[in-house]
Amino acid sequence: MNRFETCCHLDWWANPVTCLASVAVSLVVTTTESGWAAEGRLLAAGDEQREGFALLCDLDPVFTLRFGDGSEFAVTVLRGLGDDFTLTECVESEAREIDHTIDLR
Repeated sequence: MNRFETCCHLDWWANPVTCLASVAVSLVVTTTESGWAAEGRLLAAGDEQREGFALLCDLDPVFTLRFGDGSEFAVTVLRGLGDDFTLTECVESEAREIDHTIDLR
């Protein structure tokens, strides 16, 4: 297999029990000499979803890539232009702490 195309989801977890966002994406994974490369695009993304995705990427670019068969693994998202992005495998094994405050006034 040199190329794999699929639709799947990128899930952003605030903690082990709270998924704050699940975004439908199309994904193309290709093999490389060092492993794999993945490029994707948000599906049906309006301005609000695009802005929310950008905010989450800025807070912490680590998402769970979830396929239709239930398999999943951690990836790091690098946003591109518009709805495009690239993925790399996240190799962090420990939880990351995020310190962010939103002023609701």
